[in-house]
Amino acid sequence: MNQQSLNAHWMPFTPNKGFKASPRMLTGAKGMYWTTDDNRQVLDMTAGLWCCNAGHGNPHIAEAIARQARELDYAPCFGFGHPLAFELSERLADLAPGNLNKVFYTNSGSESVETALKMALAYHHARGDRGRQLFIGRERGYHGVNFGGISVGGITGNYKAFGQWLPTDHLSHTQDLSRNAFSRGLPLHGGVEMANELEKLIHLHDASRIAAVIIEPITGAGGVLPPPVGYLKRIREICDQHGIVLIFDEVICGFGRTGNAFASQTFDVLPDIMTTAKGLTNGAAPMGAVLCGDHIHDAVMEGSAAGVEFYHGYTYSAHPLACAAAMATMDVYEQEGLYQRGAANGDISQYFEQGLHSLKGLPGVIDIRNYSLIAAVEFEAPAGKTGSTGPGVQTNAWQQGLMLRSLGDAIAMSPPLIMEKEHVDQTIGILERCIRQQFD
Repeated sequence: MNQQSLNAHWMPFTPNKGFKASPRMLTGAKGMYWTTDDNRQVLDMTAGLWCCNAGHGNPHIAEAIARQARELDYAPCFGFGHPLAFELSERLADLAPGNLNKVFYTNSGSESVETALKMALAYHHARGDRGRQLFIGRERGYHGVNFGGISVGGITGNYKAFGQWLPTDHLSHTQDLSRNAFSRGLPLHGGVEMANELEKLIHLHDASRIAAVIIEPITGAGGVLPPPVGYLKRIREICDQHGIVLIFDEVICGFGRTGNAFASQTFDVLPDIMTTAKGLTNGAAPMGAVLCGDHIHDAVMEGSAAGVEFYHGYTYSAHPLACAAAMATMDVYEQEGLYQRGAANGDISQYFEQGLHSLKGLPGVIDIRNYSLIAAVEFEAPAGKTGSTGPGVQTNAWQQGLMLRSLGDAIAMSPPLIMEKEHVDQTIGILERCIRQQFD
């Protein structure tokens, strides 16, 4: 493409001037590999953006979208419905843990978070508990980029130019390199102690003012931080004691990333509301879904006057093409056993873990952390220089045929669940070379 054809597109989360000086263009994808505009095959160890859990170009998903486009390309969702939306809702409710039986559709993880925050407020309002307006997020948490998400999120760059417009406080993040560096699976130290910080925030603000706590079961964009043992259960206990809604943001963890359909099942902690997107359609169509407990839904229904009970929604909620993509995606997950394939004690997860931790001792590597098929390698910050180390490793890897995700001084991996041992070997070989090039 010539320079003029690049100018019109203002790209998201991208150094635009740098990209347009040296574009990285993807022209195709199949299975575990991208095809680039210079006809290279690049191994995708990011599942796109944490979403293509079944790999790229699955024919069952593509055919389902095409068939639906011919039958019903769009249907309004305000006061009308189409059968596939209700079929998908029933399927998601059956898949979800506990009483998360009600499904509200969005178009992205950011919109799912906004919806979940509104649900929590609507729940308390319907019960006459209208003083609960404050949210508790977590440092380094990522909850999308709408105004609610950047308020409860804990990544400074996402809100410093825009402000934080919801009343919010934040728990500390859970990384503790002094005790938990190079953890395999869940870190062993500090879980209950870290969770008890929530009690301090409740004492500071008073429980009667707090609507919800929102956290990712595994922090994703903030650095891939698995929860220390006991952390999530203790958070759930504290929320129960004080009548606070617990929201799990499973936009990244959902749909097989941790060895179950949802991380809440893997860690045996049931939230009141759960946000999803990404893997819901394998990235083939924009879609999110918020699953909430019966008690949340029923309180809003019973506490509202006649007419619209929940003043919220999107033009493309439950879009027919997205519903078809989601139904087909879940077919693939079930038929190929992908929900279970990433189990932490499974063969491919163990092989991935062993390969990653073989990088310990390389120059510049200060931590390796993983749970199931999600992982990060963290590097020393560049001494006396501005910038971060991760982009350099990522760029070198791209040039050698490997796509990684740069997160400051770390690189993250969330490979498609169809990954085989040969892909692990290719990844570790390239990554080792890139680390040595960066630090030797």
